[in-house]
Amino acid sequence: MKALITGASSGIGQEIARELAARGYELILVARRRDRLEALSRELTVKCRIIEADLSDAEQCKMLYCRARSEDLEIVVNNAGFGMCGSFAATSLDRDLEMIRTNIVAVHILTKLFLHDFRLKNRGYILNVASSAGFMAGPLMATYYATKSYVLRLTEAIREELRREGSAVQISALCPGPVKTEFNDVAEVKFALPGMDAKTCAKIAVRDMLRGHAVIIPGLGMKATLAARRLAPDWLMPRITYHIQHNKISRKRKK
Repeated sequence: MKALITGASSGIGQEIARELAARGYELILVARRRDRLEALSRELTVKCRIIEADLSDAEQCKMLYCRARSEDLEIVVNNAGFGMCGSFAATSLDRDLEMIRTNIVAVHILTKLFLHDFRLKNRGYILNVASSAGFMAGPLMATYYATKSYVLRLTEAIREELRREGSAVQISALCPGPVKTEFNDVAEVKFALPGMDAKTCAKIAVRDMLRGHAVIIPGLGMKATLAARRLAPDWLMPRITYHIQHNKISRKRKK
């Protein structure tokens, strides 16, 4: 059994690697920071292969597929991604585009290429890491929320296509709320609610992926929050989200 994990150098990706290793999967660990991958590889008791790649580059995404396609993978985890906080008009266009390439284009490329192989052998799991942000618009994190909505809706659409063709291939979207990772520092925010432990999030993600769940929302609190969201009118949700995001930025600046 073999699994490939992007963004494996920290956070949820790192913990998913540990969880899959504990289940006996050999791993292909992918990230930009080779030193972090090497440290993780030394820690794990399974065979690990390290591939250093910048997935904001579409050609490196294709290169990754070419280097890994012969491994007879059972699982592909598209976890690499990042966020950025600030008004859409004020944030860097170059950084926005890098985020879109990492959070959307890389997921699209790797899902499409590995799905082709999985369908031919009629088995395999793809876990696309989206976010609870994917269910709504996100003023002050507009690009990030939009990228995660893309990942969520793409995954749901592919899943229905697989169901209708009777395929045994499973594809799932992981949609956590706040998780204690490096995300906060990169995005320059501080969450109001206490984040879920990344290890707990990873355990739930792997368990529910292997059970064939479509959308995985770790934590009863986040499930309840997203259920309550449906009761609010569409015009109200961006206003609520704006205040949440604004408070995140304020807390980070005061820190």
